[in-house]
Amino acid sequence: MTYQVHGVSASGNCYKVRLVLEQLGLPYAWHEVDMMNGATRTDDFKRLNPNGKVPVLVIDDQNTLSESDAILCYLADGSPLMPTDRLERAQVLQWMFFEQYSHEPFVAVARFILQFQKRPDDARLPDRIAGSYRALDVMEQHLATRTFFVGERYTVADIALYAYTHVADEANVDLARYPAIRAWLERVRSQPRHVEMPGVDQ
Repeated sequence: MTYQVHGVSASGNCYKVRLVLEQLGLPYAWHEVDMMNGATRTDDFKRLNPNGKVPVLVIDDQNTLSESDAILCYLADGSPLMPTDRLERAQVLQWMFFEQYSHEPFVAVARFILQFQKRPDDARLPDRIAGSYRALDVMEQHLATRTFFVGERYTVADIALYAYTHVADEANVDLARYPAIRAWLERVRSQPRHVEMPGVDQ
């Protein structure tokens, strides 16, 4: 079975999906979506995801899955990237929920405004950047005594949080004051079959 992935290569949420597919060695075909020119709002795309957002994973002729972290959980199930221990599995989900509620809405949105929309004077930026630092403060405190986010091993929680953290500079967020996060980013980069996320203008 070859998965079909509809996404934007320079999107962190889409990059998560590519990274887990690559690291698990799962076969897939990538379909680049021209999000900035309305491709996610077409009838054809909304048949894949009525919410009109990327990424979308097409599993087979009857089944698709959207929401990046749900896709990660589906793909990682039964692999070393998803713990089998009940508590550790819940802790992975805890950090993935944190990523989508307390991290992504700030780092990713600031990056989108600056890199996709090219609007450095956008009035939303100060709030988005302040929220980014609040999320990073939480991560730094957690990683100060840990190698990875859960169970001292690399999981989809790390993939979820890595996606936008490693390009935080593109959101005008400075990681210099976060030594534990910077060390963790290097550990994530060193994982087998790691792939880089293309830049916005590539």
